[in-house]
Amino acid sequence: MTAPRRMGTENSKTRLLLLDVTERLMLEEGYAAVGVRRVAREAGVAPALVLYYFRTLDDLFLAVLRRRADHELERQIRLLAGPQPLRALWRLTSHPGNALTTEFTALANHRKAIRAELAARAENYREAQIEALTRGLAESGVQLPPGMSPAVLQVLANALGRIIMIENTMGMTTGHTEALAFVERFLQRYEGASEPAGAPEP
Repeated sequence: MTAPRRMGTENSKTRLLLLDVTERLMLEEGYAAVGVRRVAREAGVAPALVLYYFRTLDDLFLAVLRRRADHELERQIRLLAGPQPLRALWRLTSHPGNALTTEFTALANHRKAIRAELAARAENYREAQIEALTRGLAESGVQLPPGMSPAVLQVLANALGRIIMIENTMGMTTGHTEALAFVERFLQRYEGASEPAGAPEP
Protein backbone atom coordinates (compact mmCIF):
# COMPACT_ATOMS: atom_id res chain seq x y z
CA MET A 1 0.00 0.00 0.00
CA THR A 2 1.43 3.38 -0.98
CA ALA A 3 1.55 6.24 1.49
CA PRO A 4 -0.82 9.19 0.77
CA ARG A 5 0.84 12.05 -1.04
CA ARG A 6 1.66 15.03 1.18
CA MET A 7 -0.48 18.04 0.26
CA GLY A 8 1.55 20.90 1.74
CA THR A 9 0.95 22.77 4.98
CA GLU A 10 -2.27 24.66 5.64
CA ASN A 11 -0.48 27.95 6.33
CA SER A 12 2.05 27.77 3.52
CA LYS A 13 2.48 31.15 1.81
CA THR A 14 2.21 29.46 -1.57
CA ARG A 15 -1.03 27.71 -0.61
CA LEU A 16 -2.55 30.95 0.66
CA LEU A 17 -1.47 32.72 -2.53
CA LEU A 18 -3.22 30.08 -4.63
CA LEU A 19 -6.40 30.55 -2.59
CA ASP A 20 -6.18 34.34 -3.00
CA VAL A 21 -5.70 34.05 -6.76
CA THR A 22 -8.61 31.63 -7.12
CA GLU A 23 -10.93 33.86 -5.10
CA ARG A 24 -9.93 36.93 -7.13
CA LEU A 25 -10.54 35.14 -10.44
CA MET A 26 -13.97 33.97 -9.26
CA LEU A 27 -14.95 37.51 -8.28
CA GLU A 28 -13.53 39.23 -11.37
CA GLU A 29 -14.28 36.69 -14.10
CA GLY A 30 -16.45 33.96 -12.62
CA TYR A 31 -15.73 30.38 -11.59
CA ALA A 32 -15.33 29.25 -15.22
CA ALA A 33 -12.09 31.27 -15.41
CA VAL A 34 -10.50 29.09 -12.73
CA GLY A 35 -8.30 26.27 -13.94
CA VAL A 36 -5.05 24.75 -12.75
CA ARG A 37 -2.97 26.39 -15.49
CA ARG A 38 -4.68 29.78 -15.13
CA VAL A 39 -4.24 29.83 -11.35
CA ALA A 40 -0.61 28.76 -11.71
CA ARG A 41 0.08 31.50 -14.27
CA GLU A 42 -1.56 34.20 -12.17
CA ALA A 43 0.35 33.05 -9.07
CA GLY A 44 3.66 32.77 -10.93
CA VAL A 45 4.16 29.07 -10.16
CA ALA A 46 4.22 25.81 -12.10
CA PRO A 47 0.90 23.96 -12.58
CA ALA A 48 2.39 20.96 -10.76
CA LEU A 49 2.70 23.08 -7.65
CA VAL A 50 -1.04 23.81 -7.68
CA LEU A 51 -1.66 20.06 -7.78
CA TYR A 52 0.85 19.55 -4.97
CA TYR A 53 -1.36 21.59 -2.63
CA PHE A 54 -4.74 20.64 -4.13
CA ARG A 55 -5.17 17.16 -5.61
CA THR A 56 -8.06 18.27 -7.83
CA LEU A 57 -9.70 21.48 -8.95
CA ASP A 58 -12.64 20.65 -6.68
CA ASP A 59 -10.22 20.53 -3.73
CA LEU A 60 -9.06 24.04 -4.63
CA PHE A 61 -12.63 25.35 -4.85
CA LEU A 62 -13.53 23.67 -1.55
CA ALA A 63 -10.54 25.24 0.21
CA VAL A 64 -11.60 28.70 -0.97
CA LEU A 65 -15.19 28.05 0.09
CA ARG A 66 -14.20 26.83 3.56
CA ARG A 67 -11.82 29.71 4.20
CA ARG A 68 -14.41 32.33 3.25
CA ALA A 69 -17.19 30.55 5.15
CA ASP A 70 -15.16 30.43 8.37
CA HIS A 71 -14.30 34.13 8.06
CA GLU A 72 -17.89 35.14 7.33
CA LEU A 73 -19.27 33.11 10.24
CA GLU A 74 -16.98 34.89 12.71
CA ARG A 75 -17.80 38.25 11.13
CA GLN A 76 -21.59 37.84 11.22
CA ILE A 77 -21.64 36.75 14.88
CA ARG A 78 -19.52 39.77 15.79
CA LEU A 79 -21.78 42.20 13.91
CA LEU A 80 -25.04 40.74 15.21
CA ALA A 81 -23.78 41.12 18.77
CA GLY A 82 -23.70 44.92 18.33
CA PRO A 83 -26.28 47.49 19.45
CA GLN A 84 -28.22 47.42 16.13
CA PRO A 85 -28.68 43.76 15.15
CA LEU A 86 -31.31 44.50 12.48
CA ARG A 87 -29.03 46.91 10.63
CA ALA A 88 -26.21 44.42 11.07
CA LEU A 89 -28.35 41.70 9.50
CA TRP A 90 -29.11 43.92 6.52
CA ARG A 91 -25.46 44.82 6.04
CA LEU A 92 -24.54 41.15 6.13
CA THR A 93 -27.18 40.03 3.67
CA SER A 94 -26.71 42.86 1.19
CA HIS A 95 -22.91 43.00 1.37
CA PRO A 96 -21.07 42.86 -1.98
CA GLY A 97 -19.05 39.95 -0.60
CA ASN A 98 -22.08 37.81 -1.38
CA ALA A 99 -20.93 37.84 -5.02
CA LEU A 100 -18.58 34.98 -4.17
CA THR A 101 -21.49 33.02 -2.73
CA THR A 102 -23.33 33.57 -6.01
CA GLU A 103 -20.38 32.10 -7.92
CA PHE A 104 -20.27 29.06 -5.64
CA THR A 105 -24.02 28.60 -6.04
CA ALA A 106 -23.62 28.56 -9.83
CA LEU A 107 -20.65 26.20 -9.55
CA ALA A 108 -22.66 23.88 -7.29
CA ASN A 109 -25.05 23.21 -10.17
CA HIS A 110 -22.23 21.32 -11.91
CA ARG A 111 -20.16 19.84 -9.08
CA LYS A 112 -21.69 17.56 -6.44
CA ALA A 113 -18.87 18.02 -3.93
CA ILE A 114 -19.28 21.79 -4.04
CA ARG A 115 -23.06 21.50 -3.73
CA ALA A 116 -22.84 19.27 -0.65
CA GLU A 117 -20.27 21.49 1.07
CA LEU A 118 -22.12 24.70 0.22
CA ALA A 119 -25.42 23.34 1.53
CA ALA A 120 -23.84 22.17 4.80
CA ARG A 121 -22.03 25.46 5.33
CA ALA A 122 -25.14 27.49 4.46
CA GLU A 123 -27.25 25.57 6.98
CA ASN A 124 -24.67 26.09 9.72
CA TYR A 125 -24.35 29.75 8.79
CA ARG A 126 -28.11 30.30 8.89
CA GLU A 127 -28.54 28.53 12.23
CA ALA A 128 -25.71 30.52 13.79
CA GLN A 129 -27.04 33.75 12.32
CA ILE A 130 -30.56 33.16 13.63
CA GLU A 131 -29.18 32.30 17.08
CA ALA A 132 -27.00 35.41 17.14
CA LEU A 133 -29.84 37.59 15.84
CA THR A 134 -32.25 36.24 18.48
CA ARG A 135 -29.73 37.00 21.21
CA GLY A 136 -28.95 40.45 19.77
CA LEU A 137 -32.61 41.43 19.56
CA ALA A 138 -33.22 40.32 23.15
CA GLU A 139 -30.24 42.31 24.42
CA SER A 140 -31.21 45.44 22.47
CA GLY A 141 -34.87 45.23 23.50
CA VAL A 142 -36.17 45.27 19.90
CA GLN A 143 -39.64 43.74 19.48
CA LEU A 144 -40.36 42.41 15.99
CA PRO A 145 -43.83 42.74 14.40
CA PRO A 146 -46.34 40.01 15.34
CA GLY A 147 -45.73 36.84 13.37
CA MET A 148 -42.18 37.78 12.35
CA SER A 149 -39.59 35.58 14.02
CA PRO A 150 -35.83 36.01 13.71
CA ALA A 151 -35.84 33.04 11.31
CA VAL A 152 -38.43 34.66 9.03
CA LEU A 153 -36.56 37.96 9.13
CA GLN A 154 -33.27 36.27 8.29
CA VAL A 155 -34.72 34.49 5.26
CA LEU A 156 -36.46 37.63 3.97
CA ALA A 157 -33.35 39.78 4.40
CA ASN A 158 -31.17 37.22 2.66
CA ALA A 159 -33.61 36.86 -0.22
CA LEU A 160 -34.00 40.60 -0.78
CA GLY A 161 -30.31 41.38 -0.37
CA ARG A 162 -29.28 38.63 -2.77
CA ILE A 163 -31.83 39.44 -5.50
CA ILE A 164 -30.88 43.12 -5.46
CA MET A 165 -27.21 42.21 -5.74
CA ILE A 166 -27.83 39.78 -8.62
CA GLU A 167 -30.03 42.22 -10.49
CA ASN A 168 -27.55 45.06 -10.05
CA THR A 169 -24.90 42.84 -11.60
CA MET A 170 -27.21 42.32 -14.58
CA GLY A 171 -28.00 46.02 -14.85
CA MET A 172 -31.56 45.71 -13.51
CA THR A 173 -32.69 48.38 -11.05
CA THR A 174 -36.49 48.61 -11.37
CA GLY A 175 -38.08 48.62 -7.92
CA HIS A 176 -34.77 48.76 -6.06
CA THR A 177 -35.18 52.34 -4.85
CA GLU A 178 -38.61 51.58 -3.40
CA ALA A 179 -37.45 48.31 -1.83
CA LEU A 180 -34.40 49.92 -0.22
CA ALA A 181 -36.54 52.80 1.06
CA PHE A 182 -38.90 50.25 2.63
CA VAL A 183 -35.97 48.53 4.35
CA GLU A 184 -34.71 51.86 5.70
CA ARG A 185 -38.17 52.78 7.05
CA PHE A 186 -38.35 49.39 8.76
CA LEU A 187 -34.92 49.84 10.31
CA GLN A 188 -35.70 53.39 11.39
CA ARG A 189 -38.90 52.26 13.07
CA TYR A 190 -37.33 49.48 15.10
CA GLU A 191 -33.77 50.72 15.68
CA GLY A 192 -33.69 54.41 14.81
CA ALA A 193 -30.98 56.03 12.72
CA SER A 194 -27.86 54.13 11.86
CA GLU A 195 -25.08 54.61 14.37
CA PRO A 196 -21.87 56.23 13.07
CA ALA A 197 -19.66 53.67 11.41
CA GLY A 198 -16.55 52.65 13.31
CA ALA A 199 -13.46 51.04 11.89
CA PRO A 200 -14.14 49.21 8.61
CA GLU A 201 -14.81 45.51 8.85
CA PRO A 202 -11.97 43.30 7.69
